[in-house]
Amino acid sequence: MPCAHTKQWPRRPPTLGRLCGTIRPFYFITFNTYKRQNLLARDESHDTFCIYVTKAKQYDGAGGRYVVMPDHVHLFAAFSTDGITLRSWVQSLRNVIGEKLLQLVAHRTHWQEGFFEHLLRSQESYSEKWEYVRMNPVRAKLCETPEAWPYQGEIVRIPFD
Repeated sequence: MPCAHTKQWPRRPPTLGRLCGTIRPFYFITFNTYKRQNLLARDESHDTFCIYVTKAKQYDGAGGRYVVMPDHVHLFAAFSTDGITLRSWVQSLRNVIGEKLLQLVAHRTHWQEGFFEHLLRSQESYSEKWEYVRMNPVRAKLCETPEAWPYQGEIVRIPFD
């Protein structure tokens, strides 16, 4: 027998939002290209990414370590509890990179719907995630060492506290 009250669930889970009260949330963020197209590992999109993330401080945020892969981006970022939402910031970042991609490729759909975020809770969690991210190009056989991958770095050092 079906339930009398049926809850409508969203198509994808809600983002973490502001669960931390007055503590600055520190996120591990990943977003993918549509159908995992190899669009991102190029100087133009990397430069656009770096310029945008450098401006995160305008929104009382900070973009830290990152790796731009051919079909996805990994980024560590922190935002104040009363500034721009993570969802809005990631959407703006993807819009800016998408505009650059439109200049380089003809099609319009660049991004897989949504993004993944993980709220980091400890230095150990951050270290484990960073080791995974920095080795990503090596595991994908794009380079011999993480340092050899040209589309990675650290915009601002974000200490985990």
